[in-house]
Amino acid sequence: MVPRSPRRSVVALGAGGLALSLALAGCSAGDSGSADGEVELTFLVDNGESTVATAEALAEAFTAENPDITIEVETRPQGADGDNVVKTRLSTGEMADLFQYNSGSLLQALNPDQTLVNLADQEYVDKLDENFVESVSTENGVYGVPMGQSMAGAVLYNKDIYAELGLEIPTTWDEFIANSEAIKEAGVAAPIVQTYGDTWTSQLFVLGDFNNVLAEDPDWAEKYTNNEAKYVDEPAFAGFEHLQEAFEKDLFNEDFASALYADGVSMVATGEGAHYPMLTFAASQLTTTNPEAADVVGTFPLPGDDPETNGLTVWMPTYTVYVPQSTEGEKLEATQQFLEFLTTPEACDIQSETNAPQGPFVVEGCELPEDVPAMVSDLQPYFDEGRTNLALEFLSPIKGPALEQITVAVGSGITSAAEGAAQYDDDVEKQAQQLGIEGW
Repeated sequence: MVPRSPRRSVVALGAGGLALSLALAGCSAGDSGSADGEVELTFLVDNGESTVATAEALAEAFTAENPDITIEVETRPQGADGDNVVKTRLSTGEMADLFQYNSGSLLQALNPDQTLVNLADQEYVDKLDENFVESVSTENGVYGVPMGQSMAGAVLYNKDIYAELGLEIPTTWDEFIANSEAIKEAGVAAPIVQTYGDTWTSQLFVLGDFNNVLAEDPDWAEKYTNNEAKYVDEPAFAGFEHLQEAFEKDLFNEDFASALYADGVSMVATGEGAHYPMLTFAASQLTTTNPEAADVVGTFPLPGDDPETNGLTVWMPTYTVYVPQSTEGEKLEATQQFLEFLTTPEACDIQSETNAPQGPFVVEGCELPEDVPAMVSDLQPYFDEGRTNLALEFLSPIKGPALEQITVAVGSGITSAAEGAAQYDDDVEKQAQQLGIEGW
């Protein structure tokens, strides 16, 4: 994300500073958290610059409207170290009053039924998108409120190339390949951009195809989690097949093995490339390196076989706000006020100001700014029409760690689609066993 000028920062206190402030105010750790008529909350977020800017701006706006509540933003590391901080503080009952973390499979690893406050009875939950609610729920409760926008795993494309060649947005895989071959004949260097210098980018043909998997088998994610569905079989095999076909038809850029993610975004922006399967957080990269192409780079879903089910595979907001069960009394009531504030258009507008939007909001009544890049605004009709499905990671806790290496090999012609899918099934089995999931 591209951080923009944040509003005046809320003073952040570390754990030591917080303890000192409570002592000076005459409060003990077991008190309600009120001093001189105020309720003091702590809000733990990762230390990414844009994350902190957003959290501080939201806290400032909320406390301006609620002067009896103060919110002090604390930070933690990102990545595995940050995960360990969150899990340790939850397990010891020392978590901040509010904290930001992932949704989906990573949330499930926190054992939310035992560690987090259930929000299911709060009226503001009714304003949240059903896909988002599913990504922060168990059979027993709903646990989080979004801080940020959704995004899609889709195809970034150059609108000028499409206009010049008279091409229409493809709604089937065959149409997509036909468009790519027409673009190649027209002399465009990279009909389909691939950037294996950043290996994670190789996964989109598989991960972005999941809407098509669920369209054919709505129960596939549950079967997969229960060891009853495999990638070597249809419909999930199609993503590997498509990756192999695109390579074999020589539709990639010549430097696909070494090109980087930023190169890929720029290639589509300048017309050196026509298509780039990618997550729409690329809007941030585009506005940084190629802002002149904000209206040139559009988005459409990675198509499957059936035009009737053409739709987006979507990822829920990276950042979600939770309340630990250790938050009680007046503090708990104050956290509910803050979470309700996060579901207002005012809070959504603040998030648009502090971070470049990457997709539609998942809160009723929240709208994107008019000046968002086309790749983001192009997503909205699919959300409005309900033509979306969650990415697999929000429906199952299992994602094998070797997928990006496997898809690089398939996309490079080193490994066949069948071999790659089988390798990934083996990788998934090991991961499921490590997680202790029944049936594996």
